[in-house]
Amino acid sequence: MSKTVIWSIIVVMSLSLVGVGMIQYFWIDRAVALDEKNFNDKVTISLSNVKKRLQNDAEEAAEKNYYSESQSYRNNSSSQLEARIRQLELRSSVLDPDALLENIDIQHLDKYLRDELISKDIGLKYEYGVYSRREKAYIIENGNYTATIGDTTKSSNVAALNPLSKAEYKIPLFEDELGEPGHLNLFFPGKKRFLWSNVSGILISSVIFTALILFCFSFTIYIIFHQKKVSEMKTDFINNMTHEFKTPIATISLAADSIVSPSILSNQEKVTRFINIIRQENKRMLSQVEKVLQMAQIEKENVELKWNEVNLHDLIEHAVINAELKVQAKGGAITTKLLATRPLLMADVTHLASIINNLLDNAEKYTPEKPEIVISTRNVGQGIELSVEDNGIGISKDAQKNIFEKFYRVHTGNLHDVKGFGLGLSYVKAMVEAHHGRVGVKSEAGKGSTFYVYLPFKQSV
Repeated sequence: MSKTVIWSIIVVMSLSLVGVGMIQYFWIDRAVALDEKNFNDKVTISLSNVKKRLQNDAEEAAEKNYYSESQSYRNNSSSQLEARIRQLELRSSVLDPDALLENIDIQHLDKYLRDELISKDIGLKYEYGVYSRREKAYIIENGNYTATIGDTTKSSNVAALNPLSKAEYKIPLFEDELGEPGHLNLFFPGKKRFLWSNVSGILISSVIFTALILFCFSFTIYIIFHQKKVSEMKTDFINNMTHEFKTPIATISLAADSIVSPSILSNQEKVTRFINIIRQENKRMLSQVEKVLQMAQIEKENVELKWNEVNLHDLIEHAVINAELKVQAKGGAITTKLLATRPLLMADVTHLASIINNLLDNAEKYTPEKPEIVISTRNVGQGIELSVEDNGIGISKDAQKNIFEKFYRVHTGNLHDVKGFGLGLSYVKAMVEAHHGRVGVKSEAGKGSTFYVYLPFKQSV
């Protein structure tokens, strides 16, 4: 599968997820809006009923006071005209909207609000107040009368700061043809939280399932890219293996054909020479096969290490002797800086030697001309740090993330001028970790590389 196809799938799936998320948000928001409309309708009806009940209370009280006072005036007045005038004045004062507003019974108001809201299944905490236009202040707040003292302008400023002034629900009280004396405000502090809590189950489920889809999608993309990379590395491995085996097989075939020649069979020296060539090439192929099998064992964690006290400096000096021939053939040299004052540590001597050989071999292979390799040691904490520095082609930042992976090889162009299966550094990493150590690299493209290996003195075996 090409990268173009993979990225096309990623874009389509990403847009689909965004679209699904937007649709879910739209329907959830729509559900909240419908719940809010239903809530508003219930509150509006409740306030209308409270208004009617307050109006009825006011009219009943007014009628009662009117007839009582009217009868008193009639009995005590000196003339019928005087009594009639006093009755009209009384009716005017009793039905005065401002007076009706200021004489609201707070117990009745509190009860009416509570009863009406409960009847509509509204159990939210609320705050309410009665605002007087004449006083320019709230004269009743949450079941209590409030006092207006001093300048009404100041009262107006205080009222504007009251949260009730921004209340969503408001209904005029005792209005007449001249206007309204004031209004009743109702405020629900937890309204938004209440409305969203009604859809919280759907919202949480939507978020969880969307997150699961996103996780699965991301993981699938990761697997696709990982498998693509593994497939490419395995293809490179097969190509490398073909190149590595092709030369020794051809050499063995040529030597075998030469031996059976009558002119060669009669010459014991030549026969011995071709047999040695066959043995050498066969040993070379067996070594390569052994590397592959060894990595398979490491991957299955079947490697058993044989712990012994090892002198790291002795192993380094022996490895340098073996590697110097190839380095010198390129006109280079290997320098040692063995600064560790405590070179003894617990390790598997075979695998530790292989670690050193692989690092030196890697430094030589990736330094095309005049390799200058420096191998150093120093004591760090409770262990030894081994470093191998070269002046080779270096490693890019992107390649450094993969160099310790199996089958991975740093690209050197289209030419197959660097031999190997891409198993050396993966083997080094596996063996260093088996020794409870750590391995790292510091490199820059075109400026050489330095590999660091830290190994502890003691092992918990």
